[in-house]
Amino acid sequence: MLDNRVLVLNQNYEPTTVCSARKAIKLIFLQKAEMVEHDTRYVRSPSISFPLPSIVRLDRYVHMHRKTVLLTRKNILRRDRHTCQYCGRKHMTMTVDHVIPKKRGGRDTWENLVCACNECNARKGNRTPHEADMELLSTPRKPGYLSHIQHLAGNPDNRWKPYLYMS
Repeated sequence: MLDNRVLVLNQNYEPTTVCSARKAIKLIFLQKAEMVEHDTRYVRSPSISFPLPSIVRLDRYVHMHRKTVLLTRKNILRRDRHTCQYCGRKHMTMTVDHVIPKKRGGRDTWENLVCACNECNARKGNRTPHEADMELLSTPRKPGYLSHIQHLAGNPDNRWKPYLYMS
C-alpha cells in the first residue's frame, strides 16, 4: 500500500513527478506538502490513522529548469507505446530503429528513432522507409515533460486526469 503511486504537484498545481505513497506521507508530515486528494484507504499506526494520499501539492514553488526527457531506448518505446511504427503490432519484442540509417548519416535523435518490431526492422535494413516501401504510422517527435509524466502515470487514478490534462 505504501508503494502506491502519488502525483506530486508544484505549488502552482503543475505536475512535477510521481512518487510513492511512503515518500508523499513523509512530505506531508515534514510540512513540505499538503494532501490534495486521497484514497479511501488509510495508513494506520498505534497512535494515528492517515488517509492514503493520491495527489499532493508542494508548499513552496520549486523552480524546475526546462525538464527534458532523456533519450533512452526505454523512453523511445514508451513514447511509441510499445507499438511498431511500421506495422502497428504491439506486445512483441521491440527494437529501436533509425529512420535514416546511421550509415547514411542518421543520428540518435528523438526525430530519427522509432519503435519497430524485429520483422519490420529486418525488412527495412539499412534503407530509408521510402526505399523499403514502408510508411511510418506517426512522425517521431521529442516528447514534452508533461507527456512523460502522463506515461509515468500509466493508467492514472481518475483524480489525476484534470492535473495531467487527460480529461
